[in-house]
Amino acid sequence: MRISIFGLGYVGAVSAACLAKNGHRVVGVDPNPTKVELINDGHTPVIEKDVGELIAAAVRDGALEAIGDGAKAVAETEMSLVCVGTPSRPNGSLDLQYVERVATEIGAAIAAKDDRHLVVIRSTILPGTMREVVIPALEAATGGEAGVDFGVCNNPEFLREGSAVYDFFNPPKTVIGESDETSGDLLASLYSDLDAPLIRTAIEVAEMVKYADNAWHGLKVGFGNEIGIICKALGIDSHRVMDIFCQDQKLNLSPYYLKPGFAFGGSCLPKDLRALTYRARALDLEVPILSSVLSSNRMHIERGLNLIMGQGNTNIGILGFSFKPGTDDLRESPIVEVIEGLIGKGHELRIYDRNVSLARLTGANRDYIVNRIPHISRLMVDSIDEVLAHGDTLVVGNGDAEFDGILDRLRDGQVLVDLARVSDSTSIPGRYDGICW
Repeated sequence: MRISIFGLGYVGAVSAACLAKNGHRVVGVDPNPTKVELINDGHTPVIEKDVGELIAAAVRDGALEAIGDGAKAVAETEMSLVCVGTPSRPNGSLDLQYVERVATEIGAAIAAKDDRHLVVIRSTILPGTMREVVIPALEAATGGEAGVDFGVCNNPEFLREGSAVYDFFNPPKTVIGESDETSGDLLASLYSDLDAPLIRTAIEVAEMVKYADNAWHGLKVGFGNEIGIICKALGIDSHRVMDIFCQDQKLNLSPYYLKPGFAFGGSCLPKDLRALTYRARALDLEVPILSSVLSSNRMHIERGLNLIMGQGNTNIGILGFSFKPGTDDLRESPIVEVIEGLIGKGHELRIYDRNVSLARLTGANRDYIVNRIPHISRLMVDSIDEVLAHGDTLVVGNGDAEFDGILDRLRDGQVLVDLARVSDSTSIPGRYDGICW
């Protein structure tokens, strides 16, 4: 393939070197004449393992050249990868001037071409940037329509400095956000030899994936360090602790607990987080990440309560109020907190959970509901139908299989607030509202 790469910094230089090694004809574009000269002399403009050797070989073989003329590069290629910087402004927002400038430059060059051209954004940009900045700039410059007259894709990179070449050829995943199927097909063919999951999705999803990844990586580093300082203060080998932690790939390093939903509760997580952060304070340690987890959880409970009350209905039906499906445990259930908030605001409630029945409850759970929340127990009913008949707003509190298909049972005027995602739908105004989707 004939590929132009705009921006010969870290991502652009690595991409150029690796694509040239794979047999593509690559034209690098950069306004900095020093970078252009370095590459044309067979040298790397960035310090990164193996990149220098790959660039030298590619230039020697005629597979890679660098120029400063973007219009010429677009005219000679069928695809442009945009790898320019998106630096932070003082307030934390992204400076998108380079992305917008290159999109305009590429768009003007596309307008002079007869062949269809594909524009691929590899720069890290916030969700919405493609629709709000990149595509409007391209359409204004070309006079055409994205996805029709030219193709547009978002293709985030997952390269780690120090192992970028290895990561290019061995990525954890390849993500393509596409404007149209033809564009996605062309870009996917670029990565056909890679042994990695190929995910084709909406442009906004692709934009967000990179931020989800990096936020998670930063959180992991901070989490590990906070566990480490507590371990050190207690004379415990933190690396041994985390080696054991990381061996659990069923719960710790897995999709479990990572799907957006409602707040956590139960008899373990809140109690243990409180105890650990109390111990840290007693050791005069600041652990802001660990200390913020319960605060974040409380905010999510408030978010759920406000979402329900925001529907504007007095009669509310709750489906599921144990802290998760398949249990009768109500201790520190976030749904119980929501219910108490609704009662306090004067709403009329009916509550159903097949796993929570006073006739069957024993021990701590019976004691909790009889002595701690008797006002809630009086609102419990024996069937979903009773809840459906009462509520103008229905709330799914946990993901019990019994609630599958509940959206299809709504009568006209009823709205469903889903805290557990029992439907594949995203929010439908006036009918369905998901807390995180």
